Amino acid sequence: MKMSRIDAKFAQLAALKRKALVPFITAGDPSLEATVPVMHALVQAGADVIELGVPFSDPMADGPVIQRSSERAIERGAGLRYLFETVARFRRDDATTPVVLMGYLNPVEMRGAEAFAKAAAEAGVDGVLLVDLPPEEAGPTREAFNAAGLQLISLAAPTTTPDRLARLATQSQGYLYYVSFAGVTGGGQLDTAAVLIKAGDLRAMANVPVLVGFGIRDAASAAALAPAADGVVVGSALVDALSAATDPEDAARRAAAFLAPLRAALDQVA
Repeated sequence: MKMSRIDAKFAQLAALKRKALVPFITAGDPSLEATVPVMHALVQAGADVIELGVPFSDPMADGPVIQRSSERAIERGAGLRYLFETVARFRRDDATTPVVLMGYLNPVEMRGAEAFAKAAAEAGVDGVLLVDLPPEEAGPTREAFNAAGLQLISLAAPTTTPDRLARLATQSQGYLYYVSFAGVTGGGQLDTAAVLIKAGDLRAMANVPVLVGFGIRDAASAAALAPAADGVVVGSALVDALSAATDPEDAARRAAAFLAPLRAALDQVA
């Protein structure tokens, strides 16, 4: 069986002893035309995987920055067709960088898991992270995704029970996203010491790489949390930096300028 783009990327990073840098952006924000140029700019600035947010009307796990970006994208018409067409356009010039869709279960259920997975895979998507899909109920969705060649990415949090953590550690595919604090994206106060301990414990249990997200705002916070994980995810701060872009070229410049210092900082972490 052919190795997935996600697994190949993390194998490459492990061989290089390099931490993964995974930026999150909302598809369709700051404009419909900017998403693909921003994706390419992020890769050029050192992104290893791109998480592409699926605009949704009730993003309960997201803080105000990502909520507003999702609302703006929906107003512009950033539906699933746009999302899949965007990934397909990105794939014309980048056949190797993994793309993971991050969103909620409702759009998948509305289209049907098999049809959603087929369209996503044909566009060039590699994985999907569904914030509100409990691991105990994920079996049918995972089967439909896997049949199309997609990996189902899982989330763990400080409030995740030991039984559920054990399940996630063995069932996770691609990578395991550890939420650094209980709350919404872009908010909360990081207890770095606690995150390092918990993420490190999870990393020792998991059969896939562990990434830390929520609360990564800059190079300093990325470098502080990276030692206990295989990499970091940055979302709200990047989305906020892009929000004032005046055109696709400006958005791409802002994306690269934001991400490059994080890449440099992570490359100093053993």
